[in-house]
Amino acid sequence: MILDYKNSNIHYTTEGKGEAIVLLHGFLETIEMWKNIIPEFSKSHQVISIDLLGHGQTDCIGYVHTMDDMAEAVLATLEDLKIKKAHFIGHSMGGYVALALAEKRPDLFEGLCLMNSTFEADDEQKKQLRTRANEMAKTNFNNLVRLSFTNLFAPESKHKFQNEFNEALQIALKTPLQGYIAASEGMKLRPNRFKVFNNLKAKKLIIIGEKDGLIDGASLINQIKNTEIDYVNFSEGHMSHIEDKSDLTYNLKHFIEK
Repeated sequence: MILDYKNSNIHYTTEGKGEAIVLLHGFLETIEMWKNIIPEFSKSHQVISIDLLGHGQTDCIGYVHTMDDMAEAVLATLEDLKIKKAHFIGHSMGGYVALALAEKRPDLFEGLCLMNSTFEADDEQKKQLRTRANEMAKTNFNNLVRLSFTNLFAPESKHKFQNEFNEALQIALKTPLQGYIAASEGMKLRPNRFKVFNNLKAKKLIIIGEKDGLIDGASLINQIKNTEIDYVNFSEGHMSHIEDKSDLTYNLKHFIEK
């Protein structure tokens, strides 16, 4: 389905009936990443999956897409669907977008799962890496995406899940250059939202991959001690929907239904 938003298109799908679940994909991903999750949860819930700005079939609206910009686009979609309350599951960048939305509209949240994601801001080293990547993207986009994508998986997962890896890589390579740079610039600008997450009056879960090279799971676990934020440790990397599929489905069901 397509929503007209600021003279641009937002692409989303909605399947099933019942309480709402909103799925927000990560950087270089699309709603395709949820293809195994949606059938499972749409049996008992309305499952809404949204292509974020500059990804999939959703247009770019600028040369910087802040997490707040993306959250506003998500909000416009949910308002069009008349969603009053939902469980939100955000993978990586999708978690950053969900947190930006939680800051604006905490009343929307029945629960929030940060899946291979974080409430922390980029440190200076990460910001510099993004800046260099954006420069490289202008002249060597394909090689950059291939290199970036390899780092998302635990070393053995690239071979164990070779078909899924290649399929996800092909989707990533279709990301428009403007979408890549705009999202990357937006991620650099995001603030630390620990207080937003901690103060949210909703169920809260962080899914951590033991071999995730992008997210410092130990740091997150240390920061959420003595809070109402739960966490689950999986054995593999950043792509839990591929690398830890059955564990992910089980834990998301438990999170939504508890």
